Amino acid sequence: MSALVRLRLAGFLRTGRALAPVLAGLLALGVLYGGGRARPAEAYGVSAVVLFPVLAWQTKILLDVEPDGQRRLARVLVGPAREHLAGLLAAVVAGLGTVAVAMVFPWLVGGVTGTTGPGDRPVAAGVALGLWAHLLALPAAVAVGALASRAITRSAGYGVVVLTLGVVGVLVLGLSGSVAPWLVPPVLPTARALTGELAIASGLLLTAWASAWAAVALTGYAWSRRTRP
Repeated sequence: MSALVRLRLAGFLRTGRALAPVLAGLLALGVLYGGGRARPAEAYGVSAVVLFPVLAWQTKILLDVEPDGQRRLARVLVGPAREHLAGLLAAVVAGLGTVAVAMVFPWLVGGVTGTTGPGDRPVAAGVALGLWAHLLALPAAVAVGALASRAITRSAGYGVVVLTLGVVGVLVLGLSGSVAPWLVPPVLPTARALTGELAIASGLLLTAWASAWAAVALTGYAWSRRTRP
């Protein structure tokens, strides 16, 4: 299965299709950090929200690079479960690369400040919380991108619709706060939590919420792939 993961990552990189989401992410982050310096936790919390659509789009592109015939052949050779998992693992690896860029980028452009005042979080704690926010957003973004992939939707047009509705739904319901918040992953609630003191109980609740949502969405993806090879 590791060979299949490497094959899909190689196809994603060598075809040049990895450039579009990376450039889009850098552009979005450049606009985000162009307004001045912020403390790490707050800046990274918003960065995770901004990158959510990029990570979902990146996942869709990666899963759509492989021709349908090659995907079906891989399904026969390694089995359906391993073929599904290989695609998701490749998307997670690619997403971790994007997250790594997002963690370093603000320091290069002066978007965050290392100066702390009384009552402020230490810089290291802010960076750790920012990484946590990105890692909470990543599985949900991979799930949305996977559900929008050609293997599920069967056409590029339907895939774009599913991706758009998924991303917009996460952002709109996340902004509303009180309207069925559990229907979407806690991307925006996590960003809000990082603007103030984050209690351990709140952090655990957000982690459980994000994990449960991603697990349900990925289970739906796996179930759909059973009937759509």
